[in-house]
Amino acid sequence: MKEFGPFAVIWDMDGTLVDTAELHFAAWLAVARELNQHFDRADFAATFGKRNPEILRQLYGNRFSEKEIADLGEQKEVNYREAARRQGVEPLPGVRRLMQELHEAGFRQAVGSSAPRANLDLVMKLTKLETLFDALTSMEDTERGKPDPQVFLVAADRLGVAPNCSVVVEDAPVGVQAAKAGGMKCIAVDFVGHHGDAALRAAGADLVVKTLESVSVETAAGLIG
Repeated sequence: MKEFGPFAVIWDMDGTLVDTAELHFAAWLAVARELNQHFDRADFAATFGKRNPEILRQLYGNRFSEKEIADLGEQKEVNYREAARRQGVEPLPGVRRLMQELHEAGFRQAVGSSAPRANLDLVMKLTKLETLFDALTSMEDTERGKPDPQVFLVAADRLGVAPNCSVVVEDAPVGVQAAKAGGMKCIAVDFVGHHGDAALRAAGADLVVKTLESVSVETAAGLIG
């Protein structure tokens, strides 16, 4: 196979590599009910893809202290990881095939996620995708959440690839905006369907697909140009 590079693909995780949306929704709902606070599907869609501190502040303003925000975020993730271990997690359609082909073509690959590192480690273990990644970048590696590009820029730096030679795979408008703010190309996946084709295009996605089954190594290389 023809090799490309030095090129990189940086993957968001939830909603892009794997469909964990219902697990995350249930985890947040349990926390909100414990607090006797409102949380519904609209709240979930409006905050999906952001870091927990930003989610809690967006939903509840200054109601909670910094320590309470940290504790609530951790409880939500404990809920999520327990459910993920029970139910299992599988890669979304086309993910494993595309990742393998990118690997064989010489692309370097990383995760760039707003999730805690423990979530990344668990998903890697459950999906057995860890050998295809050269770097993992998580919430702990950043101070600013999407749409700030920090998480993707850190990932690109760890891969040793310039931002303009990198493609981000995302599923949320804030993630698309982060990719574009970082000077990267972006493929948006609408499989989970929280936001829709129009919103992803409006955020700046270079390509929107329903699944990654239609995406090839040549697709990613062509976007980089």
